[in-house]
Amino acid sequence: MSTSGTDDSARPIGLLGGTFDPVHYGHLRLAEEAREALALARVLFIPAGAPAHRPAPAASAAHRRAMLAAALADNPHFALETFELERDAPSYTVETLSALRAREGAARPLVWIIGSDAFAALHTWHRWRELFALAHFAIAQRPGQTFDAPQDAALAAEYRARRVNEPQRLRHAAAGYLIDFAMTPLAISATAIRANLARGASNRYLLPAAVANYIDHHQPYPVELTRP
Repeated sequence: MSTSGTDDSARPIGLLGGTFDPVHYGHLRLAEEAREALALARVLFIPAGAPAHRPAPAASAAHRRAMLAAALADNPHFALETFELERDAPSYTVETLSALRAREGAARPLVWIIGSDAFAALHTWHRWRELFALAHFAIAQRPGQTFDAPQDAALAAEYRARRVNEPQRLRHAAAGYLIDFAMTPLAISATAIRANLARGASNRYLLPAAVANYIDHHQPYPVELTRP
């Protein structure tokens, strides 16, 4: 449902990928601030199945999907996209975006939400140049952060050529633009949450109660991660 009186079918769809191991308030607040700043119709959370650039998640795909579903249930603008979890292969963003583009159509704007540190390494991603034909990229910036251009020359050239400042520009093309937006820095990480579980410390106010309850009842993490 639109909150701005505009037709949702023309508004961009935000995409947020990650392992979500587990999902926490940092992920949720990032998605909410991107949705508001960029006038996104909704944000799809895309949990990685077998990440290509990082170690395998500690929790299984089934547990991470269930925790995400619990976290997103009370926000009508958030949805779970399980494409990567259903693939028996490493997760590559270019393949995920190709599948979403085929499903959503050639004209629907798609916006991949990404942190500035991750974007600076985009040139190391599989078939990275093809990504700009499939989606826009929204680069989350911490307040006071300076991000002029990535250090890699090829990526820096793309950044300078594609960068726009007006969110409404995202509505007038299906893909190809780069835009910065401000985010609230929250010092929350899934690694710290798992460390709290290991030493029996509280995770209250770091992640939604529904996710904390799921962890308590289903024990999605190996015993060695949840005991000193």
